[in-house]
Amino acid sequence: MESYQVIAIIGVLIFIYFIFFRNKKSAQKEINKLNEVEYNSTSNTKFNDVAGNYEAKESLLEIVDFIKKPDKYKRFNARMPKGVLLYGAPGTGKTLMAKALAGEAGVPFYAVSGSDFVQIYAGLGAGRIRTLFKKAKKAGKSVIFIDEIDAIGKKRVGGNMRGSDEGDRTLNALLTEMSGFSDDSGIVVVAATNRIDTLDNALLRPGRFDRQIEIMLPDRNARKDILNLYLEKRNSDDKIDVDKLADLTVYFSGAMIENLINEAALLAIRESSEKININHIENAYLNVIAGTEQKNPTDNKRQKEITSYHEAGHAFVSRYLMPENKVIRVSIIPTSKGAGGYTLSTPGENEVVTKAKIKKQLSVLMAGRVAEEVFFGKDNVTIGAQNDIERSTSIAIDYVAKYGMDESTGFVNFNVMADKLNMSLNSIESSIKKLIDELYFEVMHIIEKNRDKVEEIAKLLIEKEVLYESDLNNI
Repeated sequence: MESYQVIAIIGVLIFIYFIFFRNKKSAQKEINKLNEVEYNSTSNTKFNDVAGNYEAKESLLEIVDFIKKPDKYKRFNARMPKGVLLYGAPGTGKTLMAKALAGEAGVPFYAVSGSDFVQIYAGLGAGRIRTLFKKAKKAGKSVIFIDEIDAIGKKRVGGNMRGSDEGDRTLNALLTEMSGFSDDSGIVVVAATNRIDTLDNALLRPGRFDRQIEIMLPDRNARKDILNLYLEKRNSDDKIDVDKLADLTVYFSGAMIENLINEAALLAIRESSEKININHIENAYLNVIAGTEQKNPTDNKRQKEITSYHEAGHAFVSRYLMPENKVIRVSIIPTSKGAGGYTLSTPGENEVVTKAKIKKQLSVLMAGRVAEEVFFGKDNVTIGAQNDIERSTSIAIDYVAKYGMDESTGFVNFNVMADKLNMSLNSIESSIKKLIDELYFEVMHIIEKNRDKVEEIAKLLIEKEVLYESDLNNI
C-alpha cells in the first residue's frame, strides 16, 4: 500500500474519532444539564380568570377536589385520572385551563412543551421525561403540563416496529412514568394538542390520558363573557355593545378575542383617546380579519374596476344563496395582507353544516372569478382569486374525502383509507374537479341571470370604494 494511502486512511480514522468524541462529549454535557433544569413554577391563574368552556371547567374542578380531598374518594375506592388530555383548535385556552387547574389546587405547576423532548442525541428525550417526573414526585402533589404532546406522541408506524427510534424511546418513557406513580400520589399529567387524531393509541387508553376534554370555540354566551373579561381589564367605554361584538366575533377563539381587544387598545392609545370605544374595536376587527387598509392606494382605474366587479360577485352571490349571513363590509381598498379588496360576512351561529350549505360556501368563493369572466371575458381574468381557489379546493377535498358527500365516491373517508392502506388520494381528484366544475357553471348562470344587479353593486363600489349591508339591501 502506498504511503499516501496509509496517511489518508489514518486521517479518516482520526476524523471519525474526533466526530465520535465530540458527539459523545456534547451528549454527556446535555445529560449533565438534565438535573439542572428548573421546570417548577407556581400558577396564580384561577378558573374565574377563564371565561367560557363551562363544561371543561366543571370536569377539571372535580380533579381539583380530588387533589385537595383525596380521602373523600378513598371511601369509594375511586382513583384520580392520571392524565387529562385537553384537545381543540389553536387559541381556545388549553394552556390557560391547565394553569387554572394548578392555581385552583394550589400545587406546583410543571410546564413543558413536547418539542423540549425532541433531541438529536439518543436517550436524551427519555432522560428529560424521567427527570421531569422525578422532580414532580419529589414535590408531591403537582400538575405536569405537556403542551403540543403530538411532538412526541404521534402514532407509531406498524405498531412497535420502530421501537429503536428515538421518538419511540421518549414516548415509551412517558408511558412508563405515567404508569409508575400511585393513584393517590396527587400528581396529575395534563397534556394539550390540536390534533388528537394523530396521537398514539397507547396514550389514549385508560390509565394514561383517561380523561379527554375538548376545549371548544366559544359560543355566543361564552364570547360575551370573554369580551367582558378583557374589556374589564382595560380602560373601556361602558357603552360598548357587547351583544353586537359577540355576533361579530362568531368562530373567534378566546386568543383571537383577546388579540382583538388588545389591538383596539393600541388604536385608542394611538389616537390619544381616554377610553376604548366601539369604533376602536370595529377598526381593530377589520385590521385583524382583512389587514390595515392602505391610506393612499395606487389610482389604477383598470385595477379598481376589475376588483369592484370581483367583490360585487362575492357580495351578490352571498346575499342570493345565503341571505341568513350578514354582509358587514365590501371594500375595494387594498390591505396590508395583500388583498386587493374583500367582502366580510358573518355566518349565522349554531347552523347545521349540510351538503347544501357547503356547496353554497363554495359557490360564494367562486363568484369573484366568475364575475371577472362574465364582465371581462375568459382570457382577462386576474390572479385576484388565488386565495378563493385555495380555500375552495380545501373545502372541496373535505366534501369528498372526509364527509362522504360525493355520490360517485360514496360513504367513504379517504383520509382514513390513505392512512390504513398507505395509498394516495389521486383516486378522488376527478370527483373534486367535477364538483368544482358543476358549481362554477351554476354560479355563472346566477351572475349572468342577475347581471344588472351585480353591475349596480360594482359601479357603486367604484364610486364609494366601501359598501355596507344597508347599501346592498337597497339594491
